Amino acid sequence: MKGKFIRRFGAVAVAVVIAAGSIVTAQSRKSVSILGDSYSTFENFIEPNTNEMWYFVKADPKRTDVTDVKQTWWHQLIKDGGYKLEQNNSYSGSTVCTTGYRGEDYTERAFINRMDNLGSPDVLLIFGATNDSWANAPIGEFVWSDWTTEQLKSFRPALTYMLSHIVDRYPNTELLYIINDGLKPEITTSIVEACDRYGVPYVQLQDIDKTAGHPNIHGMKQIAEQVSAVLKK
Repeated sequence: MKGKFIRRFGAVAVAVVIAAGSIVTAQSRKSVSILGDSYSTFENFIEPNTNEMWYFVKADPKRTDVTDVKQTWWHQLIKDGGYKLEQNNSYSGSTVCTTGYRGEDYTERAFINRMDNLGSPDVLLIFGATNDSWANAPIGEFVWSDWTTEQLKSFRPALTYMLSHIVDRYPNTELLYIINDGLKPEITTSIVEACDRYGVPYVQLQDIDKTAGHPNIHGMKQIAEQVSAVLKK
């Protein structure tokens, strides 16, 4: 009888240790937040859910073949890297600055208006400036402090304002700026200069496969691989 009790107790103890180990592993996973535009959206996986999206389960095949969240670059990155999602605050058509397409006021959807709503991530991925490039938003001059509302209508001041604020707002958070390929040269070089100034690492995407200007299934995989390669360094 005593031997059976010991065996049973031992089995329970082992089960408890295994369960405890699983809990520790889950808690030790790094959390990831995304501040992005249409490239990072997907139906029912955006917070807040009022943000406009590009990718849907029942998407128009002429627009994209991405119809499953598991096909998105960020879902692949998080799953394969053993991370957990903190918050994905991506907004289709959003610019870093407050000037959007046709010169319209994009303050509501601008990156600089959403950068405080990202939770408390261990890793923060910033994937923006594509729409600033496509919308022909004003480039402006670099401003490194004391930004005005008028200055934030242009890309360079808004970019430096965003990076300055994010560095202070998310201390001890691993930051990475993802730079799309095919942007205007002045947009790309501005991101590099600003990131270097604030010590924010970046990855320059290369040869991403796209449909209607947006990454398709293959392109999503390419983005995940290229970003993952930098995060693992």
